[in-house]
This record gives sequence, structure tokens and C-alpha cells, in this order.
Amino acid sequence: MVNKKVKLAIVGVGNCASSLIQGLFYYKEKGEGSVNGLMHPDIGGYRPWDIEVVAAFDVDARKVGKDVAQAIFSPPNCTTVFYPQVPELGVEVMMGPVLDGVASHMAEYSPEESFVVADTEPVDVEEVLRETGAEVVVNYLPVGSEEAARFYAEAALKAGCAFVNCIPVFIASDEAWAKRFEEAGVPIVGDDVKSQVGATITHRVLAKLFSDRGVALDKTYQLNFGGNTDFLNMLERKRLKTK
Repeated sequence: MVNKKVKLAIVGVGNCASSLIQGLFYYKEKGEGSVNGLMHPDIGGYRPWDIEVVAAFDVDARKVGKDVAQAIFSPPNCTTVFYPQVPELGVEVMMGPVLDGVASHMAEYSPEESFVVADTEPVDVEEVLRETGAEVVVNYLPVGSEEAARFYAEAALKAGCAFVNCIPVFIASDEAWAKRFEEAGVPIVGDDVKSQVGATITHRVLAKLFSDRGVALDKTYQLNFGGNTDFLNMLERKRLKTK
């Protein structure tokens, strides 16, 4: 049994971050007896409630400057609220560099559905990671944020933090990047993550089912539909190149 917290920095306080943070407190309240919904409730002795958020970065004016506990419920977030009583964390959402993190076409949509970039100078991300004692950086930037994702990977590397890349930008799978993290002695994981029971895993299981039943597939495709900023962002097709 571990007695040490995993200190987490979150890049992009969107729907994924909201679900993650709600989940940390939901499972903490439920305790050992109820881990329904988790594939791996115990990894090396660490459980969900052993994760502590110590830093967060975003660019939206409705989140920057707020406590993370408030920011995760701020627009344009629209994920299910299953644990509304997330307590104040004492962690302020810091302004990160915009770079290519906001697609140009997002400005054409209602603020409730899109991003409102804060008129604030970005912080020194590497310095914040060092000062907060962050150990793991989780990247939840919008799909297609090539430059921004690499910026945060570089900051994590220099600060000695592990990097979990949850978007389809080739970092962990890039030999040069992987070698740099290996030489620094810090882990890097990625690239991209699947929804728990979304289109990708459902498609994969169905394709295997055909094979298991003796049916040869010549070709297959899937269509993804969603009603959040992730899907709105992906309307700019060039951002899907690595997806």
C-alpha cells in the first residue's frame, strides 16, 4: 500500500479533465468497495484517490484564474456532472500559451459552444511545474494542437515530469522524443486515448467478432458523432491528419 500522492498537472481543463477530477472524488467517497467503471482500480498500489491535482493550464477566459473545482464546470464544458460537490482544491487554473491550440473556425460559433481566449499573458509553464512539485503532466489539448502539445511535452521534460499524451500528436511514438524522455529517466505515455466504450473500441470488437465467426472483412469504416468542443474543433479537417 502506497502512502504517497501522485501530483498531477492538467493541460486543458475541458470535458475530459472534468470527468477525471469528478471521478477522483467520486471514487474516494465510495472507497474500496465500489470501483464500478474502472478497468484498473489499482495500479502498483496506487488508487484513484492517491492522485492530487497540483496545477492546471487552459486558455479560456471562463476558466483561467478560477479554482480547478469551479473551472471544470465552466462553459463550454458539457460533460455529465456526476459529482457536483468537488471541493475547492486551492489550485488556480493558469493561462497557458495558445499557439495552435484553438482552431480559427471556432471563432465563428457561439461562446457557449466554443472557446473564449483570455486576454492574459501566459505563465512560465516549466516554472509552475517545478514550483508545484508536479510529477505527471496529462495533455488534454484539442485534437490538432501539434505545436502546443510539443510545447507542453518539452516543459514536462525539462521539469522532470512524466508526460501522458491523450491526443493524437506523435510524441510518445516518435523515436526522438521517446529517447529524450528515456535519457531523462521519466516516463512518456501515448499517443491518444480511446473513450471507455466509444466508437473505436466498439468498431474494433465488432471487427474481431467477424473474424472469430469466420467472416473475412474487405474493408470497414466508422463515423464519430459528438456534441462538444472536441467534435466542433475537428470540423477543421486538417487538424485530423494525425488522428
